[in-house]
Amino acid sequence: MKRTFLIFVYGCQMNAYDGDRLRGAMKDMGWSESDDVMDSDVVIFVTCSIREKAEQKVMSELGRFRPLWEKNRRPFVALLGCMAQRTGLDVAKKFPWVRVIAGPRSLGLVPMSIASALAGGGPFICLDSPTELDDLSCAPARANNGHKAYITITHGCDQFCSYCIVPYVRGRFGSRAPGEILNEARRLVEAGAVELTLLGQNVNSYGKDFAASKKNYSFANLLSDVASINGLKRLRFTTSHPVDFTDDILDVMVSHRGICPGINLPVQAGSDKVLKEMNRKYTKAQYVDTVNKIRASLPELGLTTDLIVGFPGETDEEFEQSLKLIEETRFDLVHSAAYSPREGTPAAKRTDQVPPPERARRLALVNETQSRVSAEINEALVGRSFEVLLDEAAPKGEGLLQGRTITDKVVLVKANPAMAGTVREARITGSSPWCLDGELL
Repeated sequence: MKRTFLIFVYGCQMNAYDGDRLRGAMKDMGWSESDDVMDSDVVIFVTCSIREKAEQKVMSELGRFRPLWEKNRRPFVALLGCMAQRTGLDVAKKFPWVRVIAGPRSLGLVPMSIASALAGGGPFICLDSPTELDDLSCAPARANNGHKAYITITHGCDQFCSYCIVPYVRGRFGSRAPGEILNEARRLVEAGAVELTLLGQNVNSYGKDFAASKKNYSFANLLSDVASINGLKRLRFTTSHPVDFTDDILDVMVSHRGICPGINLPVQAGSDKVLKEMNRKYTKAQYVDTVNKIRASLPELGLTTDLIVGFPGETDEEFEQSLKLIEETRFDLVHSAAYSPREGTPAAKRTDQVPPPERARRLALVNETQSRVSAEINEALVGRSFEVLLDEAAPKGEGLLQGRTITDKVVLVKANPAMAGTVREARITGSSPWCLDGELL
């Protein structure tokens, strides 16, 4: 009897990459993928812990399995990823249908644990060591949508920002071997990928942990080698840390046309005091200097950032400095969030927490300010033409495909769905804060 599985992925692109690999590993074991909970033997959740809301959503979903489990003892659940590492033991006690729990560094143990749980064993608890890695050996068999794919190049993080749970749930920083990454990239391109995105909590620290024999192989070297793969049209990477965005990275980006000048450079706050308390290791002036240097080398730059409002102790004046930074730096997009206390982090222990209503007020102001800036930036692009990698059907609008420019601007065009995966030139005919309207030339 053929067994069936269903995967739900929450959170970051690294989780999407892990979900793709798990999908391949389960199929290699002879399982088939379902699209319905009722027809599944196991439901796999790949989870996120970056904010409390992400965990609450998964907890709500887990609760819905009670009547099915009590009636049929099927399906059972595998809870994986950051939330599993942080709260897995408590979840297992609360929800007996969760039979497999594994952190992000223990994915290699998951397929056989699922098979054993199906035979009546468990629960199987595979929580991570902060330094050991028991990873899946398989890579995604194909691009996640046929023409775009992700590759995780690092695991964990050693930055220990005071608000961030990542080092505690994903462990210490480690770089994958260059040959392993390049082989995976070539296989994905051969399978039809025309765009790859290199992933990591801090991609530009890649290689800093290598032994002396590989000490000269840096993120810039990896960028150059991947960008040189025949058949690859576009290369992206995320996320970067301002301290590690070095000149050699810029040099490689300038010399390889296929490396997209769309950069996410998280700033997190506009106040030097708040940045210091966040343990970000740079000042506002140093951040702005880095941005200016990048813009001088890459005139056609799409710059996005991450910003937290309501960090413990943040005053009105310090928050105003974040608003001023948005006005002055003119990001194309800001991924903004109200501070969310994460148990186990230094910031969560502070007694000067900003009240939730005030956090919400500040978040609304940031979004209002950035919406205006984004609208102004996008309006200035109307009438210009850009190469657009057509992606998939637009969420709204019959007959529309959405694609992206090299600077990561979303463009909506009328196009045949068969054009997905191709690069076409489009003239921009309209704009909004979040996307552009275009017509194919």
